[in-house]
Amino acid sequence: MEKITKNERSTFERLGGVEGVRTLANCFYGIMDSMPEARKIREMHPRNIEVTCENFTLFLCGWLGGPPLYKEKYGSLNLTGLHALLKINESERDMWLLCMEQAIEQQDIEDDLKKELIARFRVPAEKIYNWCQQQFLQSSNLSNQPKVKIS
Repeated sequence: MEKITKNERSTFERLGGVEGVRTLANCFYGIMDSMPEARKIREMHPRNIEVTCENFTLFLCGWLGGPPLYKEKYGSLNLTGLHALLKINESERDMWLLCMEQAIEQQDIEDDLKKELIARFRVPAEKIYNWCQQQFLQSSNLSNQPKVKIS
């Protein structure tokens, strides 16, 4: 959640409110669907992307300083936990960011907002990537432990 002062407009408002966020989310998943090189990350999502796209819209509304629509409907969201079972390496993180950057570039918004959004989306993408890498290392270390036979 971003903190804004009384006279500032939130990123949510600058993007166009719920409809602007929905347009960005739809564009993002449309790009992911249309890019052959994004196939791997697209396959991490359900075949019918409508519910995922709507939930992403609801989440982004609150994350960008607007109403916490996702939280109101579903409760809190743990981004790293949501991605816990996915294998996210550098290539998946970078492809996700490329899809998002292209979606942002296609929005009819100010250039400074585009730069702000691109930088802002890098933070959770990097956090999820690092968390997934940490989980992979922990599971690798556990599986490499010698087996002790207890008789």
